Amino acid sequence: MSRAIREDGPIRALGAMSGTSLDGVDAAVVQTDGSRIFEFGPSGYQGYTPEQREVLRAGLGQWTGDAVDAAAELVIQAHAKALSGFKEVELVGFHGQTLAHDPQRRRTLQVGNGAELAQALNRPVVWDFRSDDVAMGGEGAPLAPFFHFACAKWIGAEAPLCFLNLGGVGNLTYVDPSFDKPEQSGALLAFDTGPANAPINDLVQARLGLPMDKDGAIAAGGEVETGALELFLAEPYFSRMPPKSLDRNDFAEMIGLVAELGDADAVATLTGMCAAGVVQGMEHCPKPPTRVLVTGGGRHNPVLMEMLRVSLDCPVEPVEAVGLDGDMLEAQAFAYLAVRVTRGMPTSCPGTTGVGALVGGGIVSVP
Repeated sequence: MSRAIREDGPIRALGAMSGTSLDGVDAAVVQTDGSRIFEFGPSGYQGYTPEQREVLRAGLGQWTGDAVDAAAELVIQAHAKALSGFKEVELVGFHGQTLAHDPQRRRTLQVGNGAELAQALNRPVVWDFRSDDVAMGGEGAPLAPFFHFACAKWIGAEAPLCFLNLGGVGNLTYVDPSFDKPEQSGALLAFDTGPANAPINDLVQARLGLPMDKDGAIAAGGEVETGALELFLAEPYFSRMPPKSLDRNDFAEMIGLVAELGDADAVATLTGMCAAGVVQGMEHCPKPPTRVLVTGGGRHNPVLMEMLRVSLDCPVEPVEAVGLDGDMLEAQAFAYLAVRVTRGMPTSCPGTTGVGALVGGGIVSVP
């Protein structure tokens, strides 16, 4: 197979995502020309072991040092293993692992050297998607909105809708599918809504030795502490106009707000905080969306989903309701964005990251 990247027509691209929840590597194939989605291909998941999670966790919030180097090495090994089984793939979009994100100081860190991965896979790899956006004054996140726009076209949406990703951090994409291209002014608005699964995972890991509140079972047995919720919503972040983004640890003090609560009430309150951040964020939508499609691990939490349904004025559904795969949407996004990068198309714009002009970030490494 030629390793040259075709300049026109659809490409079978493989995207990989290792998110802030630190659960594992998602991988998924998309056939796209960088504008339209033609077909969704196979996908796969490789979970991190508890030991691997600890290596990654040790690097969180760090910019340099041994912990960062160890995390970077692990990320390449894990991705090489997770991606090596995919055949007939022309291009790989590699997000890496975010350890630190500080757009106010124009810096962001996703570890994992794409040139090394290109050699390991013998495939061209597009990587370092965020740095150019941040260097130009953007938030560097979220980056999935251009793909969400393509998904809205793929499902035949005609009215404004929102994609809500509930991973370690929550982020919202408002899509107006009446526009032709995602970079047109008004087509997209995107921003982080607040913390989502990360503080819940951290709390149940610290208190109970569990990686997550599976199926919302712990939260279901507790009650939301309204005083803690009000303190949380008083954070200046929620009054900032979007676009805006968060680091995984920006709301680390949330754990302190529930420190005196029992396990069930603490988890219920953190879950309520996640939902409340989304509800606050929805007020920024230019028009009321006709539906909210939820992706990421949070859609499996029935307590969180019910909190959203009773608080929002439109249907709230997992993305599976429209034939999309909520476990793989971010991996698919980086497959799609990889093709856009190779064809000189923008991957972010003022409406998605607050950057001053259209940006097509990313490094292309060819083996």
